[in-house]
Amino acid sequence: MGKGNKDDRLSALPDDILVNILDRLNVPEAARTSILSRWWSQLCAKLSRLIINALDFLPEVVSRTNISVDEVVKINAAAAKATESVLARRNLGEHTTHLLSTTFYLRGDVPIFIGHAVGHAMSIHLVENVEFSIRTGKDHVAEIEGDDELVTWAREFMLFFDACPNAFGGLTSLDLWNLRFGESGISCILTTCKQLKHLYLYNCDSGDGSTLQVEHANLSVLCIVNCCLAQVKLNWLPQLTQLAFDGWIELQDPLVLGHVPLLEAVCLTNVGLSVNKIVKLSTFLSSTSIQDLKLGFCSEKIWVQPECPMESMASVFRQLRFVNLVELPEGYDLTWTMFILEAAPFLKELYMTIWDHVCPMEIQ
Repeated sequence: MGKGNKDDRLSALPDDILVNILDRLNVPEAARTSILSRWWSQLCAKLSRLIINALDFLPEVVSRTNISVDEVVKINAAAAKATESVLARRNLGEHTTHLLSTTFYLRGDVPIFIGHAVGHAMSIHLVENVEFSIRTGKDHVAEIEGDDELVTWAREFMLFFDACPNAFGGLTSLDLWNLRFGESGISCILTTCKQLKHLYLYNCDSGDGSTLQVEHANLSVLCIVNCCLAQVKLNWLPQLTQLAFDGWIELQDPLVLGHVPLLEAVCLTNVGLSVNKIVKLSTFLSSTSIQDLKLGFCSEKIWVQPECPMESMASVFRQLRFVNLVELPEGYDLTWTMFILEAAPFLKELYMTIWDHVCPMEIQ
């Protein structure tokens, strides 16, 4: 089926439109169009977005929720081969890859193989933005068999990290799952990944109750989910615009904000334990002027302290435009939100969902 076929209306479209369509597919899907004709194969070499996820190589008959170790090894190898193949077909100076996003598992030599291929592509300017999403095969905290498993995975990651300085040096987005680093592990990653703009940490820390201190010149989005952290200190993040912090464990204020002049969106979610300190928004958001605030409550205990309207509250919420209160316990209605409403003169939208069924109080 060539481009001149009168019955082929799709192929009659201009190349740039067809490439735009193919850019919306992942690599395996886009590659299947190559069987149509040599011309379609040439289009695939012009893609500006390359999305390679090991899970996309999983046979349809295999459930994504219960993947065997053997299947993980197979799909990981397929992802590595696809990464090498698509990068090898790129010609320097012809078609720039604006985004290369790869999702793979910490298994064997595959991560290093991918890292070297990506690092080489970066060194000759074939790609502009690179995303790594690095999985361990365990998607939820409940699946982890113990702290030793987290430590083992972190060691595997650091071997990969140390072996691929070129790839990590140019990385723009990094998602990490289920890793327990040494004391300086995360800071070492931030130091090496100088181009990093987006960092997502799921169940990653340096030990129960550890403190995460973050300094980075380019990081704009930071997401911390289910990490056993006592506190996060954002010491110096001049480009940070979005912060999500889901779950903290200690009695003190969960967040210490240093130099974050551009921070405009904050999402905080936590299970209110009986021993947790009640948080005053005017205290730990005092150095910001946020526009978008989301607060999530996962139990019957409210962990936010209502405050009387005062100058400090007005200063924090003077630019606030959007508020989303998720799963407020039953009985905490619009009246409870008045301390926010009164301090936010330019508020445009308020969203609320109510936790409307009885649940046990979380007690530590």
